[in-house]
Amino acid sequence: MKFTKIAAATMCLALAAPAMAQDRDGWPDSITIGTGSQGGTYFGYGSGFGAMITEALGINAGAEITGGPVQNVTLVETGEHQLGFVTLGPADEARKGESPLMPGVPHEKVRALFPMYQTPLQAAVLASSDITGFQDMAGKRVGVGPAGGTSATYWTRFFENADGYDGVKVSNAGGSDTAGQLKDGLIDAFVYAAGLPTGAYAQLAVENDVRFISMDEETLGKMMTIVPAMAPFTIPANTYEDQPDALQTVSLWNFAITNESLPESLAYEITKLAMTNHDRMVTNHAAAKETLAENVLKNQVIPFHPGAVKWFEENGYEIPANLK
Repeated sequence: MKFTKIAAATMCLALAAPAMAQDRDGWPDSITIGTGSQGGTYFGYGSGFGAMITEALGINAGAEITGGPVQNVTLVETGEHQLGFVTLGPADEARKGESPLMPGVPHEKVRALFPMYQTPLQAAVLASSDITGFQDMAGKRVGVGPAGGTSATYWTRFFENADGYDGVKVSNAGGSDTAGQLKDGLIDAFVYAAGLPTGAYAQLAVENDVRFISMDEETLGKMMTIVPAMAPFTIPANTYEDQPDALQTVSLWNFAITNESLPESLAYEITKLAMTNHDRMVTNHAAAKETLAENVLKNQVIPFHPGAVKWFEENGYEIPANLK
């Protein structure tokens, strides 16, 4: 019995050794992960991943509620947050100096770590609503999620630039709050952008009779013209209650980002943690089913951190020179 306990303890130490033995020079004592609003995918995904970092790497890592990608990319650029989650559209615009938070300031210190999942644009109304398609939202009160998020950025841009949407009154709030506003009749429609399944929509559909809106070809084409980074996407049937049919929409890829100053060894370990623990990542949030190394080159706009490059290339994924 004594030998068994000693052997078991030795095995535990051996498993822990790789995480503790690597070069930890310059590692911070804590890490803040910029996520999004409660009820959105980023927060659930980030809370779970932060717990993984704390357990595996011995660094206190916590998820912070933010306005979403537009804010996250700036928080990482300025070094206020060590990690952040972004959709590639806002990240690309920020790198070009087109961020609404820091206009004219190219975000050149941001580096990609690993692929997360696709964010589809989504829309729902109460079943009692007279809104059956996107064109019916003209003149209506529409909740678009928190200011600075992917949803607010691109839905607002769509309503302002597409023909036929005169009089749309945009409302900003977090995902859960926006769902509550729809339930209470304070807004007429809830349009959003988040990974599947989105908690705010899932709860809304369980508690209310809801109609989910699919994009027709005209709406889809308009969105991709206004936001070229978008690509067609299908939300599977029964993703939510009251959604028996597949929904046609568009999506953007999400990536985890950091600042170029993050130690290479830590960037390597964080990337490795996300890429080699798929089952645990999916436990954090179902959207992580797309958190796979094979999706690394879905990013063609943000240079990768050298630590991430090292992990991917060690594992057979060549990163082009323009992304290093």
